Amino acid sequence: MAMHPTIEKMLESARAAGKPALSAGDPAQARAQVAAMRAALGSGPAEVVSESLEIPTRAGSMPARLYRPASEAQGLILYLHGGGWVCGQLDDFDALSRMLAELSGCALLLVDYRLAPEHPFPAGLHDTEDGLAWASREGMARLGRSVPLVVAGDSAGANLGIAAVLAARGRIPVALQAYFYPVTDSEMAFDSYASFSKGMPLTRADMRWFFGHYAPASQWSDPRISVLRTPNVGGSPPTWIATAEYDVLRDEGEKYAHRLMQAGVEVDLHRIEGLPHGFARLFNLIDTARDAVTLAASAIASQVCFKANPINPAF
Repeated sequence: MAMHPTIEKMLESARAAGKPALSAGDPAQARAQVAAMRAALGSGPAEVVSESLEIPTRAGSMPARLYRPASEAQGLILYLHGGGWVCGQLDDFDALSRMLAELSGCALLLVDYRLAPEHPFPAGLHDTEDGLAWASREGMARLGRSVPLVVAGDSAGANLGIAAVLAARGRIPVALQAYFYPVTDSEMAFDSYASFSKGMPLTRADMRWFFGHYAPASQWSDPRISVLRTPNVGGSPPTWIATAEYDVLRDEGEKYAHRLMQAGVEVDLHRIEGLPHGFARLFNLIDTARDAVTLAASAIASQVCFKANPINPAF
């Protein structure tokens, strides 16, 4: 499918303005570039209320934000934001978090895990694991009752979510994992890398830069980083994955989905046509991006409703 016209205009404007790639500068400059996009991306539903939290971790504490929909929360989503393990702040994902909470009818816990290179692997993963454990205990207490737990995220955040859920198999029940364009491998040799590495929001050079800040090259093949190389993915919870047609990460995300299917895991895989990496945050600007976020929220709502009432699910 052809690139969405709004995306084409955005890319043309970026080229005309000489906008640098995230990997063209240092981490501080990349973070500032991500933060500068907030106003243009718009806001999320104001009806969703939020509160700031500090979650205890093995390294001290981690800032987080708990979002609650207007109605009683039917589930709790632990959300891990993207940004190549280097970029991303709570405010950068406030709008998306609000939208997912409203559309899914679930509370959403957005965690501010530690970023590389100041805190390289496995710091961010440890924070994710600790956030998952906290959500399964104290998070439920905050809601006043036990509800199904969902782990979700995008890009590098999806990578952290996958790794944490794999580590927690058999210990922490997860009703569903839902990921946008996950990072699953460090090889960067899939066809999608060859097809979409030039002139896109995310390139091979960007991914090498992100991986290089996250961990030494000698560790990139670690299954906790390259989750596609996990020997056994059986026992993973039902999984929803959306990849982007024009994305270097497309093929590895879809390959991970097929690995799960081969292991007997229930998988709902979608390729969102006409869009590049990072589309989830564009839901206010692009109709098909909003449709994809709505699709994710619907999958979450359906799964938590089924878990809460498996005999006679609602809807």
